[in-house]
Amino acid sequence: MTLEAQIVGAREAATTFAANEEEVVGVVPAETSSGRLIFLCAFGGSGGEERWLALDTAGEPVLERALVHEAASIAAMCELAEDSVGGGDLEDLRATLAELRATENPEGIDAAEEAARVLVGTLLKAPRVASLAYLDAVGLAAARLEQTLGDVGSSPFAEAMKVGVGAADELARRVEGTYKLALA
Repeated sequence: MTLEAQIVGAREAATTFAANEEEVVGVVPAETSSGRLIFLCAFGGSGGEERWLALDTAGEPVLERALVHEAASIAAMCELAEDSVGGGDLEDLRATLAELRATENPEGIDAAEEAARVLVGTLLKAPRVASLAYLDAVGLAAARLEQTLGDVGSSPFAEAMKVGVGAADELARRVEGTYKLALA
């Protein structure tokens, strides 16, 4: 079964948990460190309130707090990684590199353009599963790009990820705090 079909199935299963005037507004697939695929389902209501429910691949609610927290954290960190690579605008960076090649052709431009191309190839199109393996792949490709650009010392990508850990944890706590069922 394709990921798209699994997401549709998770959305359909989640709708059975929707309260009056509430709808499923998003489904995010995430894989935990143990390899368990979980679908984080976001619900929205007419009053703007947010509720969450995690479903397993059988469409059953996940009631283990630690699994829900982990899945939400991984999903948030993957989003942050995608938003942070290449200084936040990878296509703009690639255009700048192409312009540098055309105007100055500095030493190392080939390596930088190749690293940017590899990074673009590493980023998966939606829908994709948020996972630690994906997060690692994006991080390695981002580090390679930064190295070819001459960023030595602190990595802008690594710094963004460090700062983002707090935001990912906050999202996970918000998911737990607005969870539709009791967590154990």
